[in-house]
Parts: sequence; structure tokens; C-alpha cells
Amino acid sequence: MLASFFLAFREGLEAALIIGVILGALKKTERSKSQPSIWMGMGAAVLVSIISGVLLNWLGASFEGRAEEIFEGTAMILAALILTWVIQWMQSQSRSVGKKLESEVQQAVLKDNNLALFFVAFLAVIREGIELALFLTAAAMNAGSRQMLLGAAMGLAAVIVVAVLLFNSLVRLNISAFFRVTSVILILFAAGLVAHSVHEFNEAGLIPSVIEHVWDINHLLDEDSPVGLLLKTLLGYNGNPSLTEVISYGLYFVVLWLLSVFLGRRESKAAGVTA
Repeated sequence: MLASFFLAFREGLEAALIIGVILGALKKTERSKSQPSIWMGMGAAVLVSIISGVLLNWLGASFEGRAEEIFEGTAMILAALILTWVIQWMQSQSRSVGKKLESEVQQAVLKDNNLALFFVAFLAVIREGIELALFLTAAAMNAGSRQMLLGAAMGLAAVIVVAVLLFNSLVRLNISAFFRVTSVILILFAAGLVAHSVHEFNEAGLIPSVIEHVWDINHLLDEDSPVGLLLKTLLGYNGNPSLTEVISYGLYFVVLWLLSVFLGRRESKAAGVTA
């Protein structure tokens, strides 16, 4: 439940901040009367995201045996890849997102195009919604659908409260620090998804275990206990992992570091060219 709460809160707050930027751009252009187009775009994105989440969970529930293991492993590795992309994108593009959205809103206002404003809001929010639907589907495979839904509902409710307080300037939140801290947690969550996807592929016979159990500490911390389930959902904890699970967990951090170095060098070169 904690994992789904955190994921819903993180993605929901990001979507709320995006809508805040769009509404702020409308206010600057003195076109607040166009706000209904923004709200309808956001509402449509939320509806599509909910439908996507329901379909993903339904699809997962329709599989049994080996097919279920393959589906779960695929869903988890896909969620980990998207999560990694989100983290890298936030680090490289977060500063320019607000300006880009404001530019799109201003162009739509100049053309008096409410449909364009609708799609600006829709496309900005749908990315967060589809990502969240996939992440929650992956989280539900560890914690169960009921716990996932409860945690997600609480996370989104918390987003509404925080967003109202932020937009009314009743509280101050260091957004940069918030996303830095949550990015670290998301990295650990993604690494856990990679390891657990390998576990599912081990079960399905697609990836060999090599060594079935490198260690077994379930007698110290059972992975099915409340604390074990929490660590399993958030960090991919497994009391008796296979060798390929352990390798995949560590390899994820190596690949993430190499990717960060590569993207950092590319940004430095781009900055040097523009300078």
C-alpha cells in the first residue's frame, strides 16, 4: 500500500504542478475564461488513465500459470524502463518544461483555439496517468489489487490537499528537493522491479536461475511478513533470490550510472555548441 501511495502521490503531484503552470500561463494572458478547456482536457486524461489501469489489471488477471509469469515479468521490466526514462527526463528537462507549456498555451490563446488548450492539458496529464497505471499494475503484482487501490486513492487524495495548499500559497514546498528525494526512491523501486521481473522469468523458464537460492534469510525476515511485503514492493526484496536476480539488481545501477554519464556528456556538448 505504501508503494502505491508514494507512486500516486509523486505522479499526481507532478500532474498537478503541470496544470498549475498551464493555468498560470492562462492568467498571464488574461484568458481565464478558457479554463474549462483545461479542466476538460485534464478530466479526459484522468478518465483514459483509469481505463488503461483497469484494462492492464484485467489483462493480467486473465493469464494463468506460465503465461501469467511471463506477463508479470514483462509488465515489471516495462515499468522499470519507463520509470528510468522518467527519472532521466526529469533531470534533463524539468527546467524547460514550464517555459515550453507556457509557449504552447500562448500560441493557443493567440489563435483563440480552445481545442488546442484542451490537448495541451490532455497530453501533459496523460503521460503521468499512463505511467501511473503501469506502475500501479506492477506494484499490485507484489501487494495485491485491494492494497494497491487503497494506497493509490490515499496518494491522490493527498495530492489534492497539497495542491490546494500550494496554489493558495498556504504552504511552501521545495519542488526541486522533493523530486530529487523521490527520484532516489523511484530508482530503488525500479531496481526492485527489474529483479522481480527476472524472478518471474526464472519461474517461467525463460531465464536460468544458475543458482536457485544464493542465500535464504526468510527465517530472519520473511518476504511474506508485513515488513517483508513492504520491502518487496518498494525495493524488490526477496529472502531467497536466485543468482540472476542478484546480478540483475546490481546491473541495473551500473546501467543507470552509465546512462547518466552518457546523457550528462551529451548535454555538456550541446551546451558548448549553443554557447
